[in-house]
Amino acid sequence: MGVDGVTSVKILRRPVPPSHRLERAPQQQGPCAAPSMALPWRPFSLSAYHVSEECGFILPAPQTELPTYYRPWMDIARSVPQLVQSHTLRSHVHQMPLLESHFLEGHRELRLAHLALSTMTMGYVWQAGEHGTVKVLPRNLAVPFWDVSQRLGLPPILTHADGVLANWRKKNPEGPFDMENLELIITIPGGESARGFFMVTLLVEVAAVPGLKAIPKVIDGVWAGDSVGVSQALEEIAEALHSMTEALKLMHEYVNPDVFYGIMRIYLSGWKDNPSMREGLVYEGVQEEPMEFSGGSAAQSSLLHCFDELLGVQHEEQSGAFLSRMREYMPPAHRQLIRDIAASPSLRHFVQDRAGGPLLDSYHRCVSRLLVLRNYHIKIVGRFITVPAAQARQLRSQGTPGEVEALGKAPTSLEERGTGGSGIMSFLKTVRNRTQETCLTGPAPFQ
Repeated sequence: MGVDGVTSVKILRRPVPPSHRLERAPQQQGPCAAPSMALPWRPFSLSAYHVSEECGFILPAPQTELPTYYRPWMDIARSVPQLVQSHTLRSHVHQMPLLESHFLEGHRELRLAHLALSTMTMGYVWQAGEHGTVKVLPRNLAVPFWDVSQRLGLPPILTHADGVLANWRKKNPEGPFDMENLELIITIPGGESARGFFMVTLLVEVAAVPGLKAIPKVIDGVWAGDSVGVSQALEEIAEALHSMTEALKLMHEYVNPDVFYGIMRIYLSGWKDNPSMREGLVYEGVQEEPMEFSGGSAAQSSLLHCFDELLGVQHEEQSGAFLSRMREYMPPAHRQLIRDIAASPSLRHFVQDRAGGPLLDSYHRCVSRLLVLRNYHIKIVGRFITVPAAQARQLRSQGTPGEVEALGKAPTSLEERGTGGSGIMSFLKTVRNRTQETCLTGPAPFQ
């Protein structure tokens, strides 16, 4: 099966040899494997999963340049917005040489190459909008993109790991991690709103770091039976969830809803569950039949997957299946972390066994803050997708979509769907409701 459950067919190119692949987290159960009293407990460590103490899931100090040999990739990738606007991106890609990817060395070079190739791919596919898509990604783009993706364990499409986690640099290396000191390495059409969207999403990841660092404290504390230590760690997670919500509010300041909905959103969309590309996309020189991959989605961030598994949030079958599929769009070490948190001793049972007191309060505070975050995400989707979609429909019915330039360009096929392919509002509300049901006694207190 392929990344998205697509039936495998004949591969025209040999897979990357194991010796060329990046080091990954072990595929066997990690430090949080199902516990056995016969085995000694090993302290849970995030370092085994390529999670930074300072940056969390964000790639620390991403590389911003590739070796000179790959200059054709970087020149085109950095010019995607301008080339899309002039409708010349596809012609530039057709003239691009077929470059060998095996000269790329190290994780950071591979991540930058994946970012460049994925941005070019999104521009190439969507240059002419939803009615001007292509069926084939040309060999000179498809083959190296596939090879780099295989080496990283990522799918050949723009993911959250590309556009957010590996797509930043500081203007002043010694300066703060904030909107004024951050800039993108490569961007999609959308101008300042595109920068704002990716940077605010990055700051949500930054805000989560103290909560991520508290996860091992919770797991180790549950194993040791340390109620006080677990309670203190849960308070750190609750505070981090609050900070994530506050960071998400910056979307209103830095992103124009009309630009996001009408211009940017299509370049985050994939070719699975998308009416504009029902047959998927052929990666020329890789596979004869079309393949399907979902577009970028907030569900590709490892953050809430980790917190859900830790707190014991159980999602219903359909939304749970979508979330599980989104894990295949994460770096392998990060999705291994999620699996190992899920296999750790149950925090929820630990709290139940010690009902009442500060531990239960701290647990409920975490669930409450997670619920607040998910409710706020629903509000964001309402302002940036639902409302603009209604406005775009009204403009089309009046025959005057050009009155609002950005909304006039909005794709009709995405009105009821997220860029990852889900029915967005029903999905988010179902996930929110399951979060609320996680509380052990009655509704979560909103604090």
